Amino acid sequence: MSTPSTWLSINPASLCSRNPSQPVNHLRPPSRFTFSGAKTNAAQRLTFTRHTITHLLISYMAESNSDSCLVNPNYAEIIVVRHGETEWNLDGRIQGHLDVELNEAGRQQAAAVADRLSKEPNISAVYSSDLKRAFETAQIIATSCGGLEVSKEPDLRERNLGDLQGLVLREAAKVSTKAYQAFLSHTTDQEIPGGGESLDQLYERCTSSLERIGRKHKGERVVVVTHGGVIRTFYKRACPNGRAGGKVLNTSINIFHLSDGDEWTIKSWGDVSHLNRTGVLESGFGGDRTSG
Repeated sequence: MSTPSTWLSINPASLCSRNPSQPVNHLRPPSRFTFSGAKTNAAQRLTFTRHTITHLLISYMAESNSDSCLVNPNYAEIIVVRHGETEWNLDGRIQGHLDVELNEAGRQQAAAVADRLSKEPNISAVYSSDLKRAFETAQIIATSCGGLEVSKEPDLRERNLGDLQGLVLREAAKVSTKAYQAFLSHTTDQEIPGGGESLDQLYERCTSSLERIGRKHKGERVVVVTHGGVIRTFYKRACPNGRAGGKVLNTSINIFHLSDGDEWTIKSWGDVSHLNRTGVLESGFGGDRTSG
């Protein structure tokens, strides 16, 4: 029996409630829907199975969300995430290149940001600093984003802080005065005694790394897990004349667009809304004056 199309108008958007950030494949309509047009009788009533409704929804959502799902082919969208908390973050101890693992709160933070990013469409790759606190965070994210493999990038490491590494910040001025003074210096080519990097060296190392990733993934959305001092350097690269971005909290999300001609723009900065329910929000200490 054929049914005139004028008898029934189906708007797939009305069939379910959906957060705009929720991917299409998370839609779960009820097992059966029955629709009756104004001119139908009991024999002509139309029954739709879950399979049919799911097909309608996916087609509708794919079309209506195409702009948000796809990345402009002229740039790479790079979601930069700071690693989860460590015991040294909690103690105010300077980490730098020292390889400190996540604590339990850090793993909870990593799980929260992973759940958040699993709802981002079309993530094609995950990169990470090779230090444990970043790499473990990245692995948790990659698992939630379809089991992607994490690519290690040593140039995404935190700033090498020389003789300050392993010291509690509040004691560093007494224990290693010269290194502490170098750390506080606004002179960008000032290296930190004990093999530490200058701000210029950090800038060249980590921005070159992100630019390589951006060129490789033009027109794609990727995740990069790194450290507070590195993320602040990315902010400086994108906003060279802007104010400092403030604290870079553990597992904060910061979205950059890297375009042709080496143009960097910031789409989102310091987003920690995914931590609102974890009770492990306020950790921001580390590898520069306020973060890392």
